[in-house]
Amino acid sequence: MERGRLIQYLVAFALSLSTATLGTLSAWPTPVMPKFHNNETSVQITKDEIATVLAMAPPGFVAGSLLTRFMADSLGRRATVLASALPIVCGTIIAAFARVAWLLCIMKFLWGFGTGMVSTVVGIYLAEIADKDIRATLTVGTRFMFNFGSLLVICIGTFLSYETLNYCLLLMPGIFFVACLFIPESPYYYLKEGRVENARKSLQKFKNKEIIDQELELMKRHVSKEMRNSSTAREFFTGRQYRRPIVIAFGLKLTQVLTGGMTIQQYMGRITQEIDLDVQLSTLLIIFGAFKFFVGVMSSTLVDRVGRRPLLIYSYTGTGICLAVAGTYFFLQEYLHVDHSILKSFGKAAFVAIILSNGISTLGYNSVIGIISAEIFPLNIKSVAMTSLNVFGGCLGFSVAKSYQAIKNVSGFCGVFWIFSGVALSGAVFSYFTVPETSGKSLQEIQDILQIGTVSSDEENNLNDANDVEIVEKCRELKELRKDSN
Repeated sequence: MERGRLIQYLVAFALSLSTATLGTLSAWPTPVMPKFHNNETSVQITKDEIATVLAMAPPGFVAGSLLTRFMADSLGRRATVLASALPIVCGTIIAAFARVAWLLCIMKFLWGFGTGMVSTVVGIYLAEIADKDIRATLTVGTRFMFNFGSLLVICIGTFLSYETLNYCLLLMPGIFFVACLFIPESPYYYLKEGRVENARKSLQKFKNKEIIDQELELMKRHVSKEMRNSSTAREFFTGRQYRRPIVIAFGLKLTQVLTGGMTIQQYMGRITQEIDLDVQLSTLLIIFGAFKFFVGVMSSTLVDRVGRRPLLIYSYTGTGICLAVAGTYFFLQEYLHVDHSILKSFGKAAFVAIILSNGISTLGYNSVIGIISAEIFPLNIKSVAMTSLNVFGGCLGFSVAKSYQAIKNVSGFCGVFWIFSGVALSGAVFSYFTVPETSGKSLQEIQDILQIGTVSSDEENNLNDANDVEIVEKCRELKELRKDSN
């Protein structure tokens, strides 16, 4: 393996430790919720307070994303990743000593704050430093580690006490902070700041020496071309050239959040208790976490082979069908009051449908949407776009988390699952009609597909494009020569 490609993988692994930390935080409610329900903790908390605690993560996510908008452009991508460890550590310390609900609300807000920072900057960073043929693999790799973190907490959390679990979580932010101390800054960030020599040094770590000059010149033209446009939030929402990417990114985020994948994971312990299978709860939760993890492993190989668009369509469709099956089971249980002995065998089908829906979403749209969102926006507006998208997702997440208990009280589990199912099926239709295929394409090629223009004259654009083609051809020739010599 070439040295530059190896460094890209190592950097992605260091970043994936931060997403593994996020996975442990997101899965924390899965083993903890049954402990609250069975009064196995020293925390005094009610069902409504639990819903409020879980709903505090999205506002924190929004705040973290807003801060990242400025940090990523002013201090750099690397500094932003390192700074995200602080709110996570503070929240985990609170979790270890909290005994009342309002302290857990602060904890979830801080965890959401750190999650917003990591989620915003990691996608930007990987899109800027990764070669286009492995960009999706590296990005999905971070999602794989997120699922690994979730599996870890689900597996050990069912056997550990509430206090011991919280103490163990303190290890994760320290590990990823140390690992990310050694990653280089993005060359794109240096070029945006006008620090060409720093960009060259950074690029030397990610690319082969033979093509450094050509790659740097191509990046400079790309950055110069895109930075001519305004990068304010007003321009982002009013610029005609950004309308199609906005519709795609925000539409996908809307359907992703409203399918309720995160809410189902958080309440999975309580949902399995309602199904009442003759299997220990710890075993069912481990099955749930393990299946989600192994499906995440598969997604890293499918994203580039199958393509983003087919994965979106098929995963939304499959998730919608599975959630409809689960909703039907709870309809028979809650409204038709079918005898438990008759429903018992169907309960297994409902449980399988729930874990399949979570696995299919992990395999498909949950892995792909982050990649597409980072790819379709040009560099000059990317920080604004990703921050706005995360703010939008945070607001939706708060609404879903807060309204879940209220909807369940009114319509039962069947109403909740059928709503999630309808949203998932609508996501498949939306993806079919609006989302283009971006697999195997460079960032510039994706901008051309979406027809995102610049303010430069047509003559200058044609000249720059001709120069870009010439530089790309030189890079390809050098790579071919290197392969032949090897």
